[in-house]
Amino acid sequence: MDTKGIDQLLSQLNAASSLAAGNTESTPAVGAANFADLLKNAVDDVNSAQQGADKMAQAFEVGTQDASVQDVMISLQKANLSFQTMVQVRNKLVAAYQDVMNMQV
Repeated sequence: MDTKGIDQLLSQLNAASSLAAGNTESTPAVGAANFADLLKNAVDDVNSAQQGADKMAQAFEVGTQDASVQDVMISLQKANLSFQTMVQVRNKLVAAYQDVMNMQV
């Protein structure tokens, strides 16, 4: 999975957090990607990793010569790791949302 999208997402979250804390020095760069686009790209990357792992597993089950058990297991672990990373990012987003909602104005 490409972690560039997640890194950008986390940097935007950090910028939003510092802005909410009253630090106005950290502003997003000009031409920065939209938050929704970054999130969608990260979810799409996880989805493609899972679909690729499923295709490799099916190819191995059928008996295709180019699909070894090692490659299948590695692709399944990569897909699982990318999914778990996405779940953790989601958990951080939910926690950040709850923190913002609990702020007193």
